[in-house]
Amino acid sequence: MTLRLPRLPAFRPLALRAAVAVPLLGMAALAVSQQLEAQVFPGHNTNAPVDYSADRIELQDKENRVVLSGNVDVRQADLRLRAARTVVNFTNVGSLQLQRITASGGVVVTRGDERATGDVGVYDFGQKIITMTGNATLKRGNGDTLHGGRFVIDLKSGVSSASGGRVSGTFSVPKKN
Repeated sequence: MTLRLPRLPAFRPLALRAAVAVPLLGMAALAVSQQLEAQVFPGHNTNAPVDYSADRIELQDKENRVVLSGNVDVRQADLRLRAARTVVNFTNVGSLQLQRITASGGVVVTRGDERATGDVGVYDFGQKIITMTGNATLKRGNGDTLHGGRFVIDLKSGVSSASGGRVSGTFSVPKKN
């Protein structure tokens, strides 16, 4: 699924929650708690149509789901989700309404120069949230990265939070002339 992300200005530092202490007056250390927030995938059109392709598709009508397997590629606007397998849950009351996509096997969600990866990804259409778990990583541009056990990406606000185990990352620093 391709989820559209607008072109962002230069990377903005992660917006840190109150539990994060920022060093003052040249201190070299940065103490970071178990949770961080970052702007990721802001402005995505969650109402755009969802297109998909896969090596195999199985419609399980009685269970209100579709199973896609083998080189799954799902797109919504400019947001793209790739994985080995996805289960798409829907309701069918008058018209088909997507509820959730659960992806597994090398899940990669991209939009522009932003990329989220994990072992499992869940896109909840009602909540407009993508949750990545297992070896989760967020990358933006030229090296800004964030690693954690779990990321929750809120497509309405564009704010993402990282938690689960130790959270770590790298900020790139622009060179001054």
